Amino acid sequence: MTFNDNADIGSGRVSRRGRNTAIGVGGGGGLIGIVVVVIALLGGPDLGGLFGGTSTGPSEEVCAGGTGADANANIDCRMKGAAASIDAYWTGVAPDQGFTYTPTEIVLFEGGVDTGCGQATSAVGPFYCPADQIIYIDTAFFVELRDRFGSNGGPLAEMYVVAHEWGHHIQTITGINSNLDLQDTGPTSDSVRLELQADCFAGAWAGDAAVTPDASGVPFLKTFTDQDIADALSAAAAVGDDRIQESTQGQVSPEGWTHGSSEQRQRWFTTGLEQGPGGCNTFDVSGDEL
Repeated sequence: MTFNDNADIGSGRVSRRGRNTAIGVGGGGGLIGIVVVVIALLGGPDLGGLFGGTSTGPSEEVCAGGTGADANANIDCRMKGAAASIDAYWTGVAPDQGFTYTPTEIVLFEGGVDTGCGQATSAVGPFYCPADQIIYIDTAFFVELRDRFGSNGGPLAEMYVVAHEWGHHIQTITGINSNLDLQDTGPTSDSVRLELQADCFAGAWAGDAAVTPDASGVPFLKTFTDQDIADALSAAAAVGDDRIQESTQGQVSPEGWTHGSSEQRQRWFTTGLEQGPGGCNTFDVSGDEL
């Protein structure tokens, strides 16, 4: 139980687009799924040249009239609750951070989905498409995150993923991700700095989540327990470049990093948790501090 039962999550912009499961790579399974997840979480500008996919049907509203109790009981409603909470958080802090906030939304899918960045399959894992400014999630990834990547699981681990992708939206609307060399790799590359900042932005949301209210003034979420935070940190560690390289290649090759190590991802999430978005300028620190 993470959400307050009487919280109104109706403001969350979440829809489900089709249920096509004909593609044989659902859930991110297999080596290609693991590798593609690493690329997709980068939130790069064009997925179309990397992945196949199929058209899915029209969008359907998710968890209409939902409450916090629904979010605690159902994964689709939990995505709606996460969207409502994260959107309210950034709406509130944007003026103090000096930018105009525009919302994003989440599209849930199974199998394959058409996006502004091209067609994608479930193998890509959750991703943000800058071209249409939408977050795409096959919630089967959360099972994969736990069972294959070794995360603890838990609601905050799932919402960390959503908040991380929302961080890429913040980078897009503020222009942070403009004029970066996202083809470069390595521990101090722009790609790694971009990802670590998204982790930091996720932590910033988590730090204020228990006081971010719905339209009636009811906080969406209860105060996170130590176990909740440990679950989020476990998810951050599970998608560290070193952890994935070790499990897929049997060795760690820092020169190929695009997301940062498990330690870095946990540390920058914690930085956001403790300092808020003002502490998340990963582009203004030396390589030793990254």
